[in-house]
Amino acid sequence: MLPRPTSHSKALGPGVAGPELAVATSAVLDRPPQPGAHLPLSGAAPCAVDPAALGDPRQHTKYPYVTGTSVLAIKYKDGVLVGCDTLGAYGSTKRYKNTQRIVRVNSKCVVAAGGEISDFQYISNLLDELTTDDYRTDDGIELTPAEVYAYLCRVMYNRRNKFDPLWNSLVVAGVGPGSNGEGGSAFVGMVGMIGTHYTDSHVTTGFANQLARPLFRERQRDDMSEEEALQLMYDALKVCYYRDKCSINKFQIAKVTGEGGVSISEPFALDMRWDYKMFAQPTKWAVGAW
Repeated sequence: MLPRPTSHSKALGPGVAGPELAVATSAVLDRPPQPGAHLPLSGAAPCAVDPAALGDPRQHTKYPYVTGTSVLAIKYKDGVLVGCDTLGAYGSTKRYKNTQRIVRVNSKCVVAAGGEISDFQYISNLLDELTTDDYRTDDGIELTPAEVYAYLCRVMYNRRNKFDPLWNSLVVAGVGPGSNGEGGSAFVGMVGMIGTHYTDSHVTTGFANQLARPLFRERQRDDMSEEEALQLMYDALKVCYYRDKCSINKFQIAKVTGEGGVSISEPFALDMRWDYKMFAQPTKWAVGAW
């Protein structure tokens, strides 16, 4: 009976019983395995795809696959509000309905994103590294929303220059230090996928630029109360749900204030009406409609 070899399969990785274990150790040593599908010529790990075997040049992602739609943010008297739905759409399929697209950076700032969900997860990991570094320093100082905003501007523009952009539109919102060192001032900014950026009293991404921004221009004020701000946010989210096919009636709202810090709501639904006359016959006056 042949002795059982002590080495593991070189093709399948350590700890896996492969075809080499069916023969004697001497046979394996006399005839070592040649590079093949499981041992790339590039020296990569077993079972990895060998780039040399592909033949085609390596390409970066050109199209997002699992995406989130609009993000909305407004200032009000005590802080800022950020709202978006919880859908991760696979193309036009409403596939993942519990995706949180708002993340807490620290006690002063939140970041929300539309676009590719996996790219936003990568950005979230970068922000976690910054937060961990702040905690490790242990000096009581946290990144302000303006600093997070400036960092993300550089990250997005850097990836754009590498022709490998992160497919996201980011909203940075929070409360920073006041001009006199006391209190806090609300901050809202948007960073695009190629590094374009701006700050304003209200920002939106995606389809909400056409749907919600007119409402914000008409009704938003920096000195409005929290109740007024919430009602405005609800109305804007309703409009986006009515008109955007990649939205669902399941939303989250983040609130950042100088005293209360960051709070992100549980997912909730809004009361919707579908008995409007224009909804009953949406193409009645459209050119070429039946």
